[in-house]
Amino acid sequence: MRDLTGQVAFITGGTSGIGLGIARAFIDAGIKVAVSYRCDEQLQRAWEYFHGSERHVHAIQLDVTDRDGMERAAEEVERVFGRVHILCNNAAVGITVPVAEASFGDWDWALAVNVGGVINGIQSFLPRIRAHGEGGHILSTASMGGLFIGGNVGIYNTTKFAVVGLMEALRSDIADSNIGVSVLCPGLVDTDIHLSELKRPARYARSGRALDQSTHAARAALFKHNVLSLGMDSLDVGRCVLHGLRHNHLYILTHPEYEAGLRERFEALLAAMPDESPAPAQRVRAEENVIRNAIYSEERDRRLSEPKPGR
Repeated sequence: MRDLTGQVAFITGGTSGIGLGIARAFIDAGIKVAVSYRCDEQLQRAWEYFHGSERHVHAIQLDVTDRDGMERAAEEVERVFGRVHILCNNAAVGITVPVAEASFGDWDWALAVNVGGVINGIQSFLPRIRAHGEGGHILSTASMGGLFIGGNVGIYNTTKFAVVGLMEALRSDIADSNIGVSVLCPGLVDTDIHLSELKRPARYARSGRALDQSTHAARAALFKHNVLSLGMDSLDVGRCVLHGLRHNHLYILTHPEYEAGLRERFEALLAAMPDESPAPAQRVRAEENVIRNAIYSEERDRRLSEPKPGR
């Protein structure tokens, strides 16, 4: 999908943060963009960035945990722009409760949005992309926190590890099709993810980290000022996504400073492999379909043959 001009994309959570950055990069590339949003205030701020491109943007209010709502959104995008080619499952909540302190409400909320929302997007849009036969791309936003553990946000890490595995599985499942699959794993980005807890739905209200709204708000403001404001600009992330889709990259990584942490995790896994050698031939034959997967070597070889951006 090197030439994306005239394509139609749907981006969940596309009116703020990384989703907005992706939408802006797509519009600059001549892509028609439908974005989902939760609140009117968020949408109004986003329109400032869409000024002059309004006819190429359509906004749909959507809770990504609502399966019927996702299906209605898919139908609406097709009515407005025609066939959808690109799906970006981006909407997520930045829950900061550690696993050891978590309540069922914490788990249910994080899993419903960060994993269930991705599944709902795939279930509603992938059949449509396959049906029109023109090719397309499915991207989901995970995190560097979906590749190794950093900080004390275990529930968030769990959901993002799940998204990475889901997209790897989808890549393998439809490898022979004309539909690309990517997972975006950014590091620190200047977004409003710090506001997630302030918008937690009442049905998930009971948390293992019981803080009143004023305390949450104070912590969120401090985190925004001291941490998030130093992150990468979301438009730069969007441009990385655009490059990744054009080249059908499985992994879209944006922050080189995370290499050491990533390498340490993979080296720890390799160091844990048993020294048994050779493995019984009968067992190996039984395992032949799960010992390796071609998506990894293909991605490795493709990326090693490409020049690094900026070099």
